[in-house]
Amino acid sequence: MIEALITSKTRLKLLLKFFLNPSNTSYLRGLATEFSESTNSVRVELNRLEEAEMLESFSEGNKKLFKVNTAHPLFVDIQAIIKKYVGIDTIIENILNRIGNLEEVYLVGDIADGKSSDKIELLMLGDLDETYLKNLVDKAQQVIHKEIIYTVQKKNPQNINGPHLKIWSA
Repeated sequence: MIEALITSKTRLKLLLKFFLNPSNTSYLRGLATEFSESTNSVRVELNRLEEAEMLESFSEGNKKLFKVNTAHPLFVDIQAIIKKYVGIDTIIENILNRIGNLEEVYLVGDIADGKSSDKIELLMLGDLDETYLKNLVDKAQQVIHKEIIYTVQKKNPQNINGPHLKIWSA
């Protein structure tokens, strides 16, 4: 659906990368490798987003790094659209607000790293009724048409391996 509005797949990947996790920073060659795209196609889209002031750049050594401009007037709106596209808004509405003793929820895996994926991976902290949770997850999967993979832990995670993004907190 969003592909009709954002026709450049590279631009969509960049928006996912930077708007899902505003703390992400990356450089041209790293993005080209990550997206399996040519450096030229990534450079063109980075320049467009930087000219629109959606991305900011800064130098670190000999690398030009990019990050999202959280002060952009449309940042919150674009981030909401990206979250809706990924399905996070539905997960929060249909699952997280209904399951009781939930302390925190982290988005992990590819989507937390700003990559497009058919799977949404969640780490949930709290004392939860996992049977009821499974029922809610099954219903949410039907609505968003993506697989939801979740892990429940009773205490704070000691170390979350890989990219992660806190999406909910009690």
